[in-house]
This record gives sequence, C-alpha cells and structure tokens, in this order.
Amino acid sequence: QVRLVESGGGLVQAGGSLRLSCAASPGTFRAGAVGWYRQAPGNIRALVGSVNSRGGTNYVDSVKGRFTISRDNAKSTVYLQMNSLKPEDTAVYYCNYGGIWTATEYVQGDYWGQGTQVTVSS
Repeated sequence: QVRLVESGGGLVQAGGSLRLSCAASPGTFRAGAVGWYRQAPGNIRALVGSVNSRGGTNYVDSVKGRFTISRDNAKSTVYLQMNSLKPEDTAVYYCNYGGIWTATEYVQGDYWGQGTQVTVSS
C-alpha cells in the first residue's frame, strides 16, 4: 500500500510563493510518475503538472513559468514550487502516484494524498 502525505500549504498574498511536498513511504517514488492536482470549491479536480521517474515534467498552460515540479527519490518526496501565485490558484492541492506520464499529459494512478489547502489572497 502506498501512502502519500502532502504538506506546505497555507495562506499567502498574491505574488507570493509556496512549496508543497508530497512524501511517500521510503522507496515508493523510485520508479513511478507523480502528478499534482488541484481542486477549487465547485470545480472538478484538475491536473497541474507531473514528473516522471527521471525528472521530466509537464505542466498545464495556466501554471507554466510559475510552477516547478521536482523530485528527490532518495527522500521519496516530490515538490511543487509555486511562484507568482494568483488568487485563482486557491485550491486544495493533491499529489497522485503511479500514473502514466508522457511529455504532454499525465493519466492519474491509483494513489492519492489527503490534500493540502492553498489560499492566495488578493
């Protein structure tokens, strides 16, 4: 069983930064892709970006140039660095493990974390 734990959310002003972490059981992330998703109130959960086992990434257009995903396989942790945050980035952010990664998309896997709230004030 894969257990994912997100952390790093909080309240930040527009233009600020946050770094989210997604930590898994030791050795879990070594060979699999990880996706970051977000869900705002009233909206469906939507992909933000993803990273493959070698560090290759893709992002949705709305966060390109602002968000960066990285991974530390030794720590079984994936990060989402969010810069130049906007009020529309407000959502609960989730990580997902075990999906199918391509250069342009990520198809979700079976494992989800509990989510972490990000609130961006204007």
